[in-house]
Amino acid sequence: MNSAIHVFKFGGASVKDANAVLNVVELIKKHDRFKLVVVVSAMGKTTNKLEHIFNSFIKKDREAYFKSVNELKMFHLNIIQDLFKNDSFEEVNEIINALFNQITSFYDKTENENRSYLYDQLIPFGEMLSTKIIQHCLEKSDVKSSWLDAKTCIKTDSNYQNANVDWARTEKEINLCLNQLYKESRVVVSQGFVGSDNEGFSTTLGREGSDYSAGIFAYASDAKEVIIWKDVPGMLNADPKYFEDTIKLEQISFKEAIELSYYGASVIHPKTIKPLQNKNIPLFVKSFLHPEKKGTIIQQRTENDDAIPSFIFKKNQVLFSIMPKDFSFLIEENLSDVFLKLSRINAHINIMQNSALSFSFLMDDKVDVISQVKSALESSFIVKYNTNLELVTIRHYDQQTIDFVTTGKEILLEQKTRSTARFVMGLNETNTFKEV
Repeated sequence: MNSAIHVFKFGGASVKDANAVLNVVELIKKHDRFKLVVVVSAMGKTTNKLEHIFNSFIKKDREAYFKSVNELKMFHLNIIQDLFKNDSFEEVNEIINALFNQITSFYDKTENENRSYLYDQLIPFGEMLSTKIIQHCLEKSDVKSSWLDAKTCIKTDSNYQNANVDWARTEKEINLCLNQLYKESRVVVSQGFVGSDNEGFSTTLGREGSDYSAGIFAYASDAKEVIIWKDVPGMLNADPKYFEDTIKLEQISFKEAIELSYYGASVIHPKTIKPLQNKNIPLFVKSFLHPEKKGTIIQQRTENDDAIPSFIFKKNQVLFSIMPKDFSFLIEENLSDVFLKLSRINAHINIMQNSALSFSFLMDDKVDVISQVKSALESSFIVKYNTNLELVTIRHYDQQTIDFVTTGKEILLEQKTRSTARFVMGLNETNTFKEV
């Protein structure tokens, strides 16, 4: 067996039902020459369901809470009934029931009113469930495997829902755990998205943070490679929901991947790339439906970055434009105050632009975002906004690609650098600003 460690990451779509789990097991069995760390997300839409359960908990809607818990439990029990028979079913069934007993008892928790803390104590159950099932399925298939609780080795601060990794402690703990487990196993199964703070409480690494977990394990263990298994053939130059003729990016650099993720490309989590770049660990994005195909490789070399233009679309955007009420100039002191107030409402700006008298910024049009911005800024500024917009980013553009995405659209704001063009455009014919 090769002594180098390889990290595999499987998302929810790759373990959404019993057949998908069996496909993952077969894929792991084909890589029997390697030591593997297998990082797994919650099954299917489990995290969304747990968030619905959490919202029922916050509202203290007991009926909705337990109804949703029971539905989620049946979803997992149906999967293990399809996967396991006889004694092995009873063993896994006992483990799953024990985890759901903890979810059930969570409803009566009252010791902490911090909503983000409470979120992080409930949501990771999705990953606990999926990894227990997959590890037992590997054992049943004669793959020597161990289950690793990510909370014991990924150490973070207490910034719940978006925890920061303590890299020195995490690297030490991961190596201690893996060195022990590899004495008996070839495959170590652990959870994505999850860590723990100094008090031992669960933390999460940000939504879609399982990719990041794979990067953390790879960095700490000096892995040979990371493979993120998706239901797409690799990284595409555009979202197939918006483009019929997408092109696979065969090879791009870490730098390009970071740029694409920063602008909103959804294939790779933004935090995933940096630890891999720091240790020059290549990242592959491959299809779990066609694992024999090459996929996309992300590594140090940059010569192929500009070979194919990439398109990133963000719909459902709202553009704010603010002006000082006293008609003064927007100087650095004004902008510093604006950023401070926006940070207090956890605002994430997708693009911004300022002139002498106004400052414009674009955000996702989420629930209450307009009222939150109004509340934060209206005492000092005139606030106007424009909804039903889209933001299009083109990496490595030319005039033909610009014409392709902007023809027939009203452009409200545009920015260009040598390699990136960005356009805020209206989706309908009524794009006049509304004053708050």
